[in-house]
Amino acid sequence: MPAFAVDKPLGLTSHDVVARARRLLGTRRVGHGGTLDPLATGVLVVLAEEATKLSPYLTGSDKAYLAWVAFGLTTPTLDAEGPVTARADASAVDAAAVAAALPPFLALSQQLPPAYAAIKQGGVKGYEAARRGRPLDLPPRPAGYRRLQLLAFGPLAEVPSAWRREGEAWLPDDGLAAPLPKAAPLPKAALLPTPLDPGAPTAVVALDVRSGTYVRAFARDLGAALGVPAHLAGLRRTRAGTVALEAAGPLEALTGAVPLDPVALLGLPTVALDAAATARVRDGQRLPASFVGRAALVDPQGRLVAVADAAEGRARPLRVWRAAV
Repeated sequence: MPAFAVDKPLGLTSHDVVARARRLLGTRRVGHGGTLDPLATGVLVVLAEEATKLSPYLTGSDKAYLAWVAFGLTTPTLDAEGPVTARADASAVDAAAVAAALPPFLALSQQLPPAYAAIKQGGVKGYEAARRGRPLDLPPRPAGYRRLQLLAFGPLAEVPSAWRREGEAWLPDDGLAAPLPKAAPLPKAALLPTPLDPGAPTAVVALDVRSGTYVRAFARDLGAALGVPAHLAGLRRTRAGTVALEAAGPLEALTGAVPLDPVALLGLPTVALDAAATARVRDGQRLPASFVGRAALVDPQGRLVAVADAAEGRARPLRVWRAAV
């Protein structure tokens, strides 16, 4: 089952990545495991052939990011696309003020989405309506912040644009560390969009968030908490579900990339089936269940057979793979 972790380049939409992956992999059956904005880089899980069936179980996974939040100006899209629609003096914002403003976000369970979002209302996407000058009145949506950490603060042109992970810590990547394995490169160039204001006071924040949380809206709301407009000057996804940035490779190297393990990719509890139970599941039959909740069912060789929910002692397959994966 071909599933791959790609380090999405700056400027491409997720749809652009899928289109290129179709050519590289020689198949029309390609999808992804969670949209990433054009001005963002980082982990995008690309799914091909039978792996496309994994998509519904990946898009709802938690994500992690590095976010560059620039204070003193904002835009309609809340990112560096522009144009600048509001400015204010942000000279009073400093690292201590940003650090103090972060903890309240951990208690939030809702968030007002950006006007330029793919959320539909009456069959119309938010960004389509906003581009026509008639933004939708989008209500708050479920969101959640698991972890927030201020990594750096300073003028946008001076804060680090490349970072490396050592254990649980993020450190500026000055190029002096030992090179990464060829299978997991972390390019240093073109990680951030062209700045709207290189001198804007900027915080680099590491975030772990639940699915559906807009980091562009986080930038807006962090600025509001500090009394100034703000926008997302850069975004790098460092984890999507169980897939970390270190596992991601360049889009151009997709054909030679090592596929991800679909069972590990799901990140679900695993239930091993014997040969008879495997055949019954693939025939669409329900099984007695020794587990509760959602699980990945695997055959005697550890290959994915199904995703199933269990309740009251019975397992109900949600998706079945009839061929070994």
